[in-house]
Amino acid sequence: MPDTGRHYLAIPGPSVIPDRVLNAMHRPAPDIYAGALPEMVPALYDDLKALVRTRHHVAVYIANGHGAWEAANTNLFSRGDAALALVTGRFGEGWAQTAQALGVAVTRLDFGLRGAVRPARVEAALRADTERRIRVVLMSHVDTTTSVRNDIAAVRAAIDAADHPALLAVDGIASVGCDVVEMDRWGIDVLVGASQKGMMAPPGLGFVWLSDKARQAGQSSGWRTPYWDWTLRTQPELFYQRFGGTAPTHHLFALRASMDMILREEGLEAVWRRHARLARAVAAAFEVWGADPSADIWLNVPDPDSRSHAVTTVHFPTPMATRLRQWLQAHAGVTLGVGIGMVPEGDPGADGFLRIAHMGHVNMHMTLGVLGALEGAMAALGVAHTPGGAARAASVLAA
Repeated sequence: MPDTGRHYLAIPGPSVIPDRVLNAMHRPAPDIYAGALPEMVPALYDDLKALVRTRHHVAVYIANGHGAWEAANTNLFSRGDAALALVTGRFGEGWAQTAQALGVAVTRLDFGLRGAVRPARVEAALRADTERRIRVVLMSHVDTTTSVRNDIAAVRAAIDAADHPALLAVDGIASVGCDVVEMDRWGIDVLVGASQKGMMAPPGLGFVWLSDKARQAGQSSGWRTPYWDWTLRTQPELFYQRFGGTAPTHHLFALRASMDMILREEGLEAVWRRHARLARAVAAAFEVWGADPSADIWLNVPDPDSRSHAVTTVHFPTPMATRLRQWLQAHAGVTLGVGIGMVPEGDPGADGFLRIAHMGHVNMHMTLGVLGALEGAMAALGVAHTPGGAARAASVLAA
């Protein structure tokens, strides 16, 4: 790795943490019963709701995204319940597996690794559930492995068209703070998130936003435990109980700083537009580089409307994805994400995928720097490609 300049970790989480967010954590431990910290939290919770456009509830856990899955599962299910999992990548499958480990009977609809959920299949599956056993529909908004983005509102419409009572639970870990997320308008009952991606904070906080309907349904869950129970965590008059014990003090100060940057300074809709522009630029570069099909360079998601604005999964000839990642880390100070979940474990084809993150505290010159460095790496390693991808990305951003 080069000794000069600042290294850029362009993986899909943890994302780049702004200096202001890091500096917000650099303070002595605060009083957790009175003073600045408990006084700050009510407004912070209001901002967490504004971030996903909900008027309902949010529970905060000292956990990563997998912990947020567990929090949702334990409040939604009892052993023997049924769920329908809509799978568009490894993390959609991962959430299904965590529910299954709790004794939930999970039916999967697998939509492959390159395209979005097809609502008609969802509607058909729910119509076939004549006994109405399916309690929850589980799905990812963006699957971080494939970079597929799903149309949540269309899935909600499919559930309603089937006249089915199932709750809609959505993994927004990779999309909150990057892609447009409108919980109430889209009819989401449970939304899970985590601090280390679009929210620009260190890993360690998991979030569950929940509707009144989900909160009521959770009262009958047989898996609720004192720590994961979201009941006390969503009561604004409580502080200590909101976190199941001692608050994650310094993470909350970090989150306060990042929410100020997102909601009050840049503005949420401007954040969404920035991520959309950066994603289009990355896609434009790869469309040029892979213009000659013999190069075997392509975007994993062919439909632009189904591409994440947070991360882009791309294919190179095996094993060039791995060699490019290694070259960029050693010579350019850039680390790209490995390709996971695209082929079976142990398959050498895993060397054919990598992921470029453009989430959180990222701007034009950072993304262009990655693309320019990648074009240089391809030239250095003799990877066949059509030149001019970085220039094309620059023209997209300039427009």
